[in-house]
Amino acid sequence: MTVSIKKRLEEVRHALLDLHKTLVDSERVTYEKTVGTIASPNHFLQLLTTDPWFAWLHPLSQLIVSIDEALDAKEPLTEAAVDAAVKEANILLSPSEIGDGFSHHYFDALQRDPDVVIAHAEVMKLLAKPK
Repeated sequence: MTVSIKKRLEEVRHALLDLHKTLVDSERVTYEKTVGTIASPNHFLQLLTTDPWFAWLHPLSQLIVSIDEALDAKEPLTEAAVDAAVKEANILLSPSEIGDGFSHHYFDALQRDPDVVIAHAEVMKLLAKPK
């Protein structure tokens, strides 16, 4: 595995983690405005993992986990694997005003929170970066 291939995937992973955290924080604010205060960090963790309100974030979590697995795999990381992860991220992070699921919720988050817009821009800049 070349260092540049691994470094590229690590950079993408880091940017996706930042975006994920920003989305979680944004959703928490919206949830608390709509539903009520979240009592504790444990309660928030339970909501993140089981409440339908936060379920739309799971595809992004799963993408990050798959990148972690690729980085930790015993087999050498290939350029094709990195390209596949970048392609998957590009597809996932395509907001849509219509429809259901991640793309629609992502569109809404981008409309309401400038921090999400900034984190999105950082990820997209990395995804567009030439090999």
